[in-house]
Amino acid sequence: MSSIFSVFAALVAHIADLLQPLFHGSATAAAIILFTACVRLAVHPLSRATARGQKARTKLAPRVAELRKKHAKDPKKMQQAIMELHAEEKISPLGGCLPSLLQMPAFFLLYHLFSSPRIGSDTNTLLGHTLLGSPLGGRFKDALGQGGLLGEQGVVYLVLFAIVAAVATFNYGRTKRMMAASPNPLPDGPGAGAMSTMTKVMPLMSFATLLTVGYVPLAAALYVVTSTTWTAVERAVLYRDTVPAGAAMAAPM
Repeated sequence: MSSIFSVFAALVAHIADLLQPLFHGSATAAAIILFTACVRLAVHPLSRATARGQKARTKLAPRVAELRKKHAKDPKKMQQAIMELHAEEKISPLGGCLPSLLQMPAFFLLYHLFSSPRIGSDTNTLLGHTLLGSPLGGRFKDALGQGGLLGEQGVVYLVLFAIVAAVATFNYGRTKRMMAASPNPLPDGPGAGAMSTMTKVMPLMSFATLLTVGYVPLAAALYVVTSTTWTAVERAVLYRDTVPAGAAMAAPM
């Protein structure tokens, strides 16, 4: 496992060296942002496939509504019928999760790399790299101890929080509009209450990213902020002419 982190650390350091003439002391931070963009480009084909699947689900909405009405008194049979319809149309119920799931290894690599004082038998020199004076291995609580919220390090986090809040607000409004325009009514019977609660809570999920940014090392926070912003722009483009049949588009990453 340590060899994986050694290779990844060398990759980050190499990219930072290439960017150093442009970004100077913040070259490693720029390398992390560039790495994140490359990860998102790699999973973009899956995001496009997810968008096509969502459009297909939208077209199936009237048939799904008929199945729900037909099997309203038998939730298990209703769920089976809906799954069979999706299988018939070659729509994967997990398609919307794949882009986020495939990004998790990259996030955890960054999290571990900038949380570990050593990589193998060597000192982790990346922890000393900074973004505008804020250590990439530091956390929000550390920044508060170095001058407070308006100190040099605190301001870096304020900017990140502002970006996340803006993206979350955009996602919140968009998700609310999508749910309001959804042609699929909530199912009756067992589980309807939980579904109703989830529908109310889901638009707020994007704001949970604020907690992540405040907890993880700054390097991992940069990944989260970059990926979240990418996601918001990507979905706005891919779903610009679509009203989804459900609320599956609220994932923050």
